[in-house]
Amino acid sequence: MRSLSARLLIAAAVVAAIALGAWRTSRPKTVSVAFGVVDRGRVERTVANTRAGTVQACRRAKLAPPMGGQIVALPVREGSRVHAGDVLLELWSQNGVAQQRQTMEQARSATLHAQEVCSSADVAEREAARAQKLHHDALLPDDQLDRAVSNARTLRAGCNAANAQAKQAEAAVQVVSADLTRTSLRAPFDGVVAKLNGEVGEFTMPSPPGIPTPPVIDLIDDRCLYVTAPIDEVDVAQVRVGQPATITVEAMPGRKFAGRVRRVAPYVLDVEKQARTVDVEVEFTNPAEAKTLIAGYSADVEIILDTHPDVVRVPTQALREGNRILVRNADGVLEERRIESGIANWAFTEVRSGIAPGEKVALSVEREGVVPGAHTVEEASQRR
Repeated sequence: MRSLSARLLIAAAVVAAIALGAWRTSRPKTVSVAFGVVDRGRVERTVANTRAGTVQACRRAKLAPPMGGQIVALPVREGSRVHAGDVLLELWSQNGVAQQRQTMEQARSATLHAQEVCSSADVAEREAARAQKLHHDALLPDDQLDRAVSNARTLRAGCNAANAQAKQAEAAVQVVSADLTRTSLRAPFDGVVAKLNGEVGEFTMPSPPGIPTPPVIDLIDDRCLYVTAPIDEVDVAQVRVGQPATITVEAMPGRKFAGRVRRVAPYVLDVEKQARTVDVEVEFTNPAEAKTLIAGYSADVEIILDTHPDVVRVPTQALREGNRILVRNADGVLEERRIESGIANWAFTEVRSGIAPGEKVALSVEREGVVPGAHTVEEASQRR
């Protein structure tokens, strides 16, 4: 009896193991899936830059003195804030100062000489007037009257010539003074010195024609910034000046700045081994928000072409080829549906028909096993 009981127990165990294996084999395989929730909200049709854009200063001047010479003064350093008209650099100019003094003295001498000649002309004209009166009264012969009148005219002409020479001397002073100002480099606008190439005692020369050389001072007006970004030639046809945009800066993740298109370049940029693009400039709607930014930051822009404020939407990530999506039913099984879509961007797609708010759609559509009919376990419920 004991032997029979043992055999029966063993047989029962084998049957149970076979049944358990068969049950496990026939049970539907469960796939872990991330889901998003269909809701109502704002959907925007946008275009974005193909490569990283750059934060630019509205005014940036790479400055150098218009003449060569030895640097004798550099009252600014990199990072110095300056105002329009401030001296940034001075060149050795003692020869110019001496020449200016010389021309000023020459101008003064010419002025005094003109005064002397003109005084003599005044006297001669008065004498000629008296001679004419005496001649009228028959008290002065004709020849003496002619000499008096001729002398007055000659001296007046000399006076006019001396005045012209005095004005010429004054013009020479202005020329020398203008040349002297070329030895000073002044700020054309308020800004910050970004780069300084040169030290006191070094010689600097202006760039020869066609041969660019590094500027002595790079001055940036950082009170006004904008972003320039390359947009694909296919997308740029839809971009217009004044359209709203969103600016993101890589150095400030998670933060967005409101912007507005201020310029679309009138030509296509053709760079070897790169897609053809058009540079688009986007200004900050609120410049005060951009005060913490630095010219040269990499940035991205998303230009808003159209907006639907309150529509049914699904995460764009959930869309499969042919406007198909996978919806999780009440039993946790994926069902495939075809939707009619409207405008879209990288985050959301407008749905005109085919799905209702509150339903869950599969986001991890590229994951193995995420197919129609698959039994799912919810990995994460996402509402974006």
